[in-house]
Amino acid sequence: MSNFRPQDLTLLETRGVSVDEAEAQISRFINGFPFLKIESAATVGRGIKRLSAAEEDVAIERWKEYLQAGGEVLKFVPASGAASRMFKALFSYIDGDTDELKPGSPVAQLIENLDKLPFLAELQEAVKKMHGTTLADLVEQKRNRDIIAAIVKPEGMNYGNLPKGLLKFHSYADGSRTPLEEHLTEGAQTAANSSGVVNLHFTVSEQHVPLFKAKLAEAIPAAEARTGLKFDVTMSTQKASTDTIAVNPDNTPFLQDDHLLFRPGGHGALIENLNDIDSAVVFIKNIDNVVPDSRRDITVRYKQVIGGVLMQARDRIVEAIAKIDSGDYTDADLAGIETFMKDTLCFHDTRLASLDKLDKANYLRGKLDRPLRVCGMVKNEGEPGGGPFITYNADGSTSPQILESTQIDPAKPEYAEMLKTATHFNPVDLVCCIKRTDGSHYNLPDYVDADTGFISSKSAGGRELRALELPGLWNGAMSDWNTIFVEVPIETFNPVKVVNDLLRPAHQ
Repeated sequence: MSNFRPQDLTLLETRGVSVDEAEAQISRFINGFPFLKIESAATVGRGIKRLSAAEEDVAIERWKEYLQAGGEVLKFVPASGAASRMFKALFSYIDGDTDELKPGSPVAQLIENLDKLPFLAELQEAVKKMHGTTLADLVEQKRNRDIIAAIVKPEGMNYGNLPKGLLKFHSYADGSRTPLEEHLTEGAQTAANSSGVVNLHFTVSEQHVPLFKAKLAEAIPAAEARTGLKFDVTMSTQKASTDTIAVNPDNTPFLQDDHLLFRPGGHGALIENLNDIDSAVVFIKNIDNVVPDSRRDITVRYKQVIGGVLMQARDRIVEAIAKIDSGDYTDADLAGIETFMKDTLCFHDTRLASLDKLDKANYLRGKLDRPLRVCGMVKNEGEPGGGPFITYNADGSTSPQILESTQIDPAKPEYAEMLKTATHFNPVDLVCCIKRTDGSHYNLPDYVDADTGFISSKSAGGRELRALELPGLWNGAMSDWNTIFVEVPIETFNPVKVVNDLLRPAHQ
């Protein structure tokens, strides 16, 4: 029997959500998600490849060959995040009742380093507008809350409400650049096609579309003048059909103003946006992981490295599929393909040994003919958490997966030990091939593992609710892809999670 009233059914239809899907979401809240079965953490030599400098150079040459031959490439940047979490400590401070600073606190560090902020000029203007005085005067008078208010409040710079992609991140002689502008430049250095065109796609929140359009109108001509290339930049928003139903603590539908409440399904919803991209090769990287021009050489090198590794694997897959499709293959040919899948794709299935020649060929072909991704992995120099693992698939095979800690059963001591001894984590730095060998597009939703979402506790209107997160874009949404993990230097990972990260050397 349906959980939904007639007006609920009308709303579901309007949003493009089937009743079956809505019922399935309710069932997820009731039954939860299973933990994944893990074989081991991925480490160098066991799921993660560490290339020599010579191997890196060969990969870079293969990537350049792909571009020179007219290969399709696009840079896909999830940029829907608001910057509010960057300023959590600042909001807490101005909501207090004193200008006193706790020594060593994030706000104290920020006040001590105002001259290093890439938005210093904007802050000076905001202080003048809000307080009718200079920033220097506020510093001298120790009016610290007024300074911070000028950064985050709507009547000042409004940084607490803007999208992260449009904040000033880096200072240059001719002004400051936003992450959006830095991604344009990085794209020019790593993903310009043979026609001199750089294709980029940003996924943004609906309410931020006008702001991004306005910024791109000025940023694209400036980037074209700076690089001598043309930029083709598109945007999309998460589809309403990927939003998920919220429920009460008792798993009944949560109503707000007598309507079902829908919430964004997390970055896993973006698999639908990625599925709409018409490019064989797509780089994916978060909006906040950018550095200024002077520090980008290492980023550019390893973008080319993982692009080349992708093409090297793709070459072998094309060759293997063609061999199987010809029907003219030997047991030795199949053994070679199986070795490639074990050694390069880290894919293993013990059942292969019991299959006859034809069944083995068909099985291998099916596994080869899937979307392909190469994921950069950096050494874990902080607290252990989710990252690269070798996991069991539903059919009993094992393959590399990027897991979040919520997918790992904390009650199993052997898994806790795997987490503790994990050597690498995922910086969201990947390159994908999403077209078949014949040029047709894979339907990416077909490769999502629906069992890999998770449930979180939220609130709305002061009431507690349970929210459903879809399988993450680089987690369960890419579960049934062929995957290669490659070690990349920690210097390629420079996210800005809090405003004080902008004071780090990588962003100066």
